[in-house]
Amino acid sequence: MNFKSNFSSISEMINKIKPWSKKITVLFASVCILFICIGLLTTIQPAYRLSSSTINEWTRQIDGASFLYLIQMENKSFQMAYPEENESIVLSDLAFQMATSIKPNDPRSLLGRELPGFETYDSKIIVAGEGTDYTNLPIESSAPLESVLKEREATGLPEEETNPPGDQQIEGQPTTGDKNVVFIYNTHNRESFLPHLPEDTTINQVWHSEVNITKVSDRLKKSLEVNGIGASVDHTDFGNVLNENGWEYWQSYNASRPIVETALANNKDFNYVFDLHRDSQRRDVTTLNIDGQDYARLAFVVGSDYNNDKNLKLATELHNKINEKYPKLSRTVITQGGSGNNGVYNQDLSPNSIVIEFGGIDNTMEELYRTADAFAEVFGDYYWDAEKVQGNP
Repeated sequence: MNFKSNFSSISEMINKIKPWSKKITVLFASVCILFICIGLLTTIQPAYRLSSSTINEWTRQIDGASFLYLIQMENKSFQMAYPEENESIVLSDLAFQMATSIKPNDPRSLLGRELPGFETYDSKIIVAGEGTDYTNLPIESSAPLESVLKEREATGLPEEETNPPGDQQIEGQPTTGDKNVVFIYNTHNRESFLPHLPEDTTINQVWHSEVNITKVSDRLKKSLEVNGIGASVDHTDFGNVLNENGWEYWQSYNASRPIVETALANNKDFNYVFDLHRDSQRRDVTTLNIDGQDYARLAFVVGSDYNNDKNLKLATELHNKINEKYPKLSRTVITQGGSGNNGVYNQDLSPNSIVIEFGGIDNTMEELYRTADAFAEVFGDYYWDAEKVQGNP
């Protein structure tokens, strides 16, 4: 009887231990797998590691509403915030999109990888002016650095000033006094214009060391000052900076970033930062006739790879105000980023920093100067209205 009783007790103990043994085995196996994964992630070559930038690139492709949908599955209080116009998300589609970065409703996400040059159109239109679509968005200059730095003659040079804005401020116009509140620079400072280059110049050779977009920056500075707004223009030749550092042309923003950082650090009055560029689109896209005079059209570009809410707000407001006074002069506001693009454009350094495309390769300085004057006039109204709202004298 004692033997049977002991055997029965042992059996009961074994039966009680069995469930725990399974859990311990699973726990031990999980710990082993965890250590193996950590070992793999820390020992593989850096090029193959799962970095935060990789995760960011995956999640950047997903619409924000998708994450809200997943959260509200666990916390029902988030259902109130989920947009009613959005359809319910199919998890299999979401997983496919995260794994492949292909958006079923956007063929550019697939074709951009297969067709050379198609990634040029991988931008998002925030505000589309009349006639603007994905076929005629601003095209960022791209060329071998040797071509950018090549010395070229300039012909058909404009006079130093074409209908100058004047040296005196508008009577009764408020002024920033000795303060320069706008900082202007040109990351692609050698971007030039065909009408001022030899006739045999191709569209891939529109670069010049002197006759270039920096002249538009100088004109904009003078026009802003007429409207009472102090401005400063940086004249750094970033082409030379790239060459001295052994960098490629696509690294231009690496070259210009220290200049912007230094400018903002040395002058706390700089509230606005404008990086002026020349679009590579042709004349039919970049030119507008107003009352018998041709103007170079504008386009605003905001990077999408940083917290760009304030920068985007500024670009959108300026676009709308310009078109109120000069209908159709501003073509569009777009965001740009992701693979193959800088996506920041130094705009993370200031909430009021934007890229402005002035005209295209076929525009003349006279047309560009008209637009610079118009932009300065509209920005002056915008600036002084903002000062009144903020209660600044």
